[in-house]
Amino acid sequence: MIRFIVLFVELRIICQSLGDNTEGSASSYHDNNEVVHEDETYYTPQLDYKHPQWCHVLKLSNGEVSCSSPRGGHHRGSLGARCLLSCVRGYKRLGRSSVQCMPNRRWSGSAVCRKIRCHVLPLIDHGMYSCTRGFVVDSRCDYTCYEGYQIEGDRYRMCQEEGTWSGTEPTCADHDPPKLKCPLSRVKIAEPGKLTAMVSWERPVAKDTADRALQVLRNGLESGSDFPEGMHVIRYKVSDQARNTATCKFTVHVEVRRCPKLKPPMHGYLTCSSDGNNYGAVCEYDCDPGFERTGFATRVCQLSRSWSDEAAQCVLMAIKTDVRSAGALLDQFYEKRRLLVVSTPDNANQKYRLQNIMLQKAECGLDLRHVTVIELLGTSPREVGRIKEQRLDPEVIEGLRQALYISTAYFTMVLLDEYGVDRERFVNPTTSDELYSYVDEYLLAEEELERLEMNRDFCD
Repeated sequence: MIRFIVLFVELRIICQSLGDNTEGSASSYHDNNEVVHEDETYYTPQLDYKHPQWCHVLKLSNGEVSCSSPRGGHHRGSLGARCLLSCVRGYKRLGRSSVQCMPNRRWSGSAVCRKIRCHVLPLIDHGMYSCTRGFVVDSRCDYTCYEGYQIEGDRYRMCQEEGTWSGTEPTCADHDPPKLKCPLSRVKIAEPGKLTAMVSWERPVAKDTADRALQVLRNGLESGSDFPEGMHVIRYKVSDQARNTATCKFTVHVEVRRCPKLKPPMHGYLTCSSDGNNYGAVCEYDCDPGFERTGFATRVCQLSRSWSDEAAQCVLMAIKTDVRSAGALLDQFYEKRRLLVVSTPDNANQKYRLQNIMLQKAECGLDLRHVTVIELLGTSPREVGRIKEQRLDPEVIEGLRQALYISTAYFTMVLLDEYGVDRERFVNPTTSDELYSYVDEYLLAEEELERLEMNRDFCD
């Protein structure tokens, strides 16, 4: 019973509080969705439980408000209601995208819709534009050109929803190009002993119906220059103020009188002046170490495009085999030739016979690499030493075996460089490719390798 009395008293107090809705100061609502109070005194409004209105109804000029309530349905001003704020086409929202009705009877934020504008379009040269709605969204601006000019690019532009213009700015262009005429093409013969020829012509003059002062640009050598051998294209270009262009071109052909290119001699090389085979060029013949030149030392390219005299040749140097010591024999090869000394107990030795066949096939390639083969065959008193068909004295044979530590008991090959240094020994037959590879990699200088590459076809 006591509990019932207490609840009744509390209920009456609440009803009295709700009924006194005139206490405190009044409040006003503004279009900016904010509540402005006259003073700091708050009052408790009387709630309408059937249609509760806690916060004032939101309005968004040029926009839309979509609300939902915790109580369900679309109670736009009830406590806890949440509203989504958006703007119509052509307007941009500034502020909150959503707000909520708070216990202090205020919305949690606000927003406004501002009209979207595109920037003012600049004027174009030799033309103008007109717009349907100024510079706001969906306005269309059409471009036109003055008489005598044609539009190039987009003919109109639209102000888009993001505040930018569609397309790109067009231009008004004059399509009447200037007039430009080049001189005639020409052929010039280079003077004897020269690889160039001086060529001159009159610079072309451009004319235009609109512009008087035109700048003519050239691509290529200027008039009065020395032109090298060959065909040269000279181009001229001119542009008027409307960027119309005109071009013309002509050719300058410079001819250099030439003789057929000379081939270097086998086992030698050429040293030529100027460009090597032009009129007046001089070519000198030189031979590799271990070879001697026969014939004329130099040849000259003549006016008739033919060479003077006959080609020189490089022949193997004369080797004296009638010397009495190994030292005298080796001195002839110092800094000139490399040596491959082949020793065998007898001519019937299987390794020697196989090696001899391979050496016969490799003779040309060894000559290109400046390698001379010395054979030491058999044993004393019937031993034979020879360089090709030239026989060596027995004392020379014995001296070579002692100096190079060559045994008569088994097959041996010793490879010496041009300074007489023992560089490699072979106790088994070796193919020509293996010999070539070793000499190329370890014994030849860079210049020798280059000349070897040029002369490889001599042995084909």
